[in-house]
Amino acid sequence: MLSSKQTLLSISLITLLLSLLLVNSNSLTIEIPPIPLIPDILNFIDLRLAIIFPIIQTFKNTITSDPLGITTTWVGPNICNYKGFYCDNPPDNLTATTVASIDFNGFHLAAPSLDGFIDQLPDLALFHANSNNFSGTISSKLASLKYLYELDLSNNFLSGTFPISILNIPTLSFLDIRYNLFTGTVPQQIFTQTLDAIFLNNNNFILTLPDNLGDTKASYITLANNKFTGAIPSTIGKASSNLIEVLLLNNLLDGCLPYEIGFLENVKLFDAGSNRLTGPLPFSFGCLKNVEQLNFASNMLYGQVPEVVCALGNLANLSLSYNYFNRVGPICKKLIRSGVVDVRNNCILDVPDQRPLKECVAFYSVPRTCLRSRTFSIIPCHTPKAREINKRNLLSYSALQRNRLLL
Repeated sequence: MLSSKQTLLSISLITLLLSLLLVNSNSLTIEIPPIPLIPDILNFIDLRLAIIFPIIQTFKNTITSDPLGITTTWVGPNICNYKGFYCDNPPDNLTATTVASIDFNGFHLAAPSLDGFIDQLPDLALFHANSNNFSGTISSKLASLKYLYELDLSNNFLSGTFPISILNIPTLSFLDIRYNLFTGTVPQQIFTQTLDAIFLNNNNFILTLPDNLGDTKASYITLANNKFTGAIPSTIGKASSNLIEVLLLNNLLDGCLPYEIGFLENVKLFDAGSNRLTGPLPFSFGCLKNVEQLNFASNMLYGQVPEVVCALGNLANLSLSYNYFNRVGPICKKLIRSGVVDVRNNCILDVPDQRPLKECVAFYSVPRTCLRSRTFSIIPCHTPKAREINKRNLLSYSALQRNRLLL
């Protein structure tokens, strides 16, 4: 009895003979399709690699641009040597070998879709594809990837609504889909996931910030440069144990700043510049003992700049320009002179580079109030005695650039 390989060889020879006959025939016009590359005749080190080989080759055939020649290495059975592919032992079989990680960062590949590729790699734990030219939508089948914990699709041309299937990946801890063309709302459930990092900036997302924002387990939240609306919810104070960096700048947020932001004792960066926020700067911000960067520039904040905020020990930059503050104390004035505090274009009489008096009079002639006004003067902690600056690099500001994030 013939083996499977012998049978395959016989079929190939018969096909070849038929092809030769057809070349010399003037009466027949039937074209014989090319024989597909069958993984069985290649020598794979593991069955799992043999199974995904045609998936990779099919995706390769959809790539329309490869300026760095990356896909020229995607040949033959040694998938672990393909550029951008990394193999490891899967959790369910430590003796097996599979593709566990894909890193296409900066490859500048172009393809009309990632569907049928990522979602068909069952052992994938990490997929990074920053700075490529991938388009299309995100497959709902991503939820089947039971090991995926990092997904970076940033700086591409992906579109459609928020890929809700992502929220059904139980292991996912890092989500970066910034600098794409996503539109529509963001599901509130994203703030109840076990995500450590949420980077959604520079899309066209719309969402009224929900009350469950404070339920987030994330350390890094970047929602900048979208169309988020509403007030910053007071529940944000519930995330005091985990939040480190928060970027809300350049959205459509309004309302008064909640006193509870002062509970975020681990925050190093809080940026809500270029919104429509109003009201005083809460004294509770003087409890942000680890904060280095505070930005509320280009809003409609008013009143005094609290001395307890200027006295924060690690404060490297406090941006309050283009608001309507009217008073600063001696500690703040010292930091204005040194460039740590920026209060340009406000209404402070004895500080240079302020708004015209006419603008300030017009602003203050309109009565303005905030709910829970008594909370703005409360300081729920012991204020620092001296400034000890210990500056570090902040991850979230890197997210405002198109390049990959380095954790």
